[in-house]
Amino acid sequence: MVPNSVSDQNNSLHSTQGNGVLPPSFWQRYRAPVLLTIVGGAIDTIGFIALFGFFTAHVTGNLVMAGSGLVKGEDGLWIKLAALPLFVLTVMVTKTFIDKSKKRTLILSHLFLAEAFFLTAFMIAGLYYQPFVGAGSLMVALTGGLGLIALAIRNTASKTLIKHMSPTVLMTGNTTQLGINLTDYVNNRTPENAKKLGHSSALVFSFLIGALVGALLYLELSFWAVGLFVLPVLYLAVLARDEAFLSHVG
Repeated sequence: MVPNSVSDQNNSLHSTQGNGVLPPSFWQRYRAPVLLTIVGGAIDTIGFIALFGFFTAHVTGNLVMAGSGLVKGEDGLWIKLAALPLFVLTVMVTKTFIDKSKKRTLILSHLFLAEAFFLTAFMIAGLYYQPFVGAGSLMVALTGGLGLIALAIRNTASKTLIKHMSPTVLMTGNTTQLGINLTDYVNNRTPENAKKLGHSSALVFSFLIGALVGALLYLELSFWAVGLFVLPVLYLAVLARDEAFLSHVG
């Protein structure tokens, strides 16, 4: 959903060598999805470790954990069930903001800034309330809710403003696509199939890297680790003010 007036800027990223301009590098093409996916994997993992199995990104995972907790008699059932309406409410507020925003070229930048704000709030709440002593405590609900809001904003942006980009926090579909793209490439090794395989591989492995690095950093830095993953989101918020970047991701 990028204005047509910036379509000419696309040439800066998609020009061929025949025009004397190099095509976009791997980093230019994949920096946004790779960075966002690393952040998504890290935040989801940190939340799961610190908040008794609460998912900040995989909302349906909270429903599974709620069902498991109900059978096992575990605490925190209400928090995991409340994740779904909170996620939907955040999506509704974010979509309303997108629809009513007058500065169309700044919407994505503003959403990245909002994500960074709630991730920072997630970090501050975690630092303030830790150590968490019970899965059903209000402190767990507040901290987890802030992280969930951040990634709900991201999901809404992915579904509306950057539609061509595969989801950067939900990996089941991306892993399925990786299998499909790998099959297509093995059977027909064309440049187009190689490009699709590279895209799906980058997302899946970026999420894995984010999850592993997030877990290791949390063990060393506690909730301070979240701050390191706010930085890439702020970086993308700055990039999203550039019309050439918008024409590429939009």
